[in-house]
Amino acid sequence: MSDANNDKFLDLFPGWLRTLGEDALEMSKVLEGVESEDGRAFCISGLNYIFKSLDLIPDGIDDLGYLDDAFVFRVAADLAKKEGGATGALVDRLSADCEPLREFLKGDYERLESYVRTLRRGAARGRTVDDVLQDSGTRAAFLGEVVEWSRDYQVPSFTRDARTLIKLRSFLSAKLP
Repeated sequence: MSDANNDKFLDLFPGWLRTLGEDALEMSKVLEGVESEDGRAFCISGLNYIFKSLDLIPDGIDDLGYLDDAFVFRVAADLAKKEGGATGALVDRLSADCEPLREFLKGDYERLESYVRTLRRGAARGRTVDDVLQDSGTRAAFLGEVVEWSRDYQVPSFTRDARTLIKLRSFLSAKLP
């Protein structure tokens, strides 16, 4: 990958980390206005992913730990928009971010998208996406946890080095089903 492309991603990804907490909080608000169940399910899947203890890249890994969360969040928003009719400035922005993500991941983007589709079947903190969809008490508790997580989120460091991108690609390539 050329230095110009590396520079593009090294500039872009720290911004995604900076806004991750705000994006999660905003998505929790957008969720209530999404009419289709598929759209809500994709939004919840992206939000629920931030609580997974075993995600693609462990959150404690310097530089990379929350980038998978930012990536999953964007793909979930894109699917919510395209397949679930979700709308709004946040959904549009996150969905548009999938274009550079496709460029960065190349053939692994389809694997990431397939993975995000499977998140509806999984659970985080003992709750599934369907639990959140179907039970108002579970949904209220979930949204409260999103607000708390967003408030407590600390933007991680990101080393502006091409090796960071190599590590990121390697992790995702190895971990994506």
